[in-house]
Amino acid sequence: MKTVSLKIDDLIFEETEKILSKNKKPRNRYINDALEYYNRVQKRMLLEKSLKSESEKVKDDSMNVLKEFEDIEYVS
Repeated sequence: MKTVSLKIDDLIFEETEKILSKNKKPRNRYINDALEYYNRVQKRMLLEKSLKSESEKVKDDSMNVLKEFEDIEYVS
């Protein structure tokens, strides 16, 4: 486990302390849980950005293929 020193805005610290006093969770565990959650959110946002980018790259090709299929005359 790593030790990290950080500066927290006074209002955020006070709010955190109020929450911790009510749920009896150690500050260290609370901060670790918060960072874990935030990391998951950030990973999802990065994945979404990547998928949108990849989708844009293949969009024109996909539309061309779709047009080609639409232009095919089906013989019954």
